[in-house]
Amino acid sequence: MNQRKDTYRAALQREPDDTTPRQARVARLHTRYVRVTIELDPAVPRELTRWVGPPVSALLRVGAAALRPLTGTS
Repeated sequence: MNQRKDTYRAALQREPDDTTPRQARVARLHTRYVRVTIELDPAVPRELTRWVGPPVSALLRVGAAALRPLTGTS
């Protein structure tokens, strides 16, 4: 038990490490019968942009190419 306390105190006194990832956002729902905790990884928006960006960009290019003859501009 004392070792655990000492480890905890040492961790509190350490300088914050810049390489550690940010803490996840936590949303809690507490009711009488259900207790739910949802953790959202901070990297989710970056991953979502990485996966969704190229298909959306391709759709925009196709849409612009399809509308170009209809509008008469080059």
